[in-house]
Amino acid sequence: MTEQTPQPSGVDLARVALRAAKEQARARGNAVQQKKQARRGGLRSGARADGRDPLPLGAAISRLITERGWETPAAVGGVMGRWPQIVGPEVALHCEPQRYDDQARVLTVQCDSTAWATQLRLLAPTLVARLNDDLGQGTVRLLKVLGPGGPARRYGSLRAPGSSGPGDTYG
Repeated sequence: MTEQTPQPSGVDLARVALRAAKEQARARGNAVQQKKQARRGGLRSGARADGRDPLPLGAAISRLITERGWETPAAVGGVMGRWPQIVGPEVALHCEPQRYDDQARVLTVQCDSTAWATQLRLLAPTLVARLNDDLGQGTVRLLKVLGPGGPARRYGSLRAPGSSGPGDTYG
């Protein structure tokens, strides 16, 4: 004995036909829309935002920094610009940041005298903690403090043997 499935009739048959007609109309409409877009030269921006809309300058720069992975260098660059607010005006008069090594996470600071270099070496743990609070933990692991650059070394006939120059006040 074979079972027969009931054939749609009446209202059910009309629903199936309506559904098929709607799908065909939708497909024709999509095809017409794609042809129009191809004739016009591709997609056009409409009332809704898409990826081609202009961005404000700040948003464009933020997106560029994120895409390129420059978050840490940009943050450290901001710290170098705000150095007086971070360390205080008196320290900023005598010490200034020179460079940041991203791999070693070392911030190099140069002072204008050996006394200030010594003072900054004593303050280094506090400054590293303050910088990490501002930039995020682990951004700066070490503060490398340099003394002042000495005058150019002059080599000549008046130089004492074994002398390296005025080393007591420079470096």
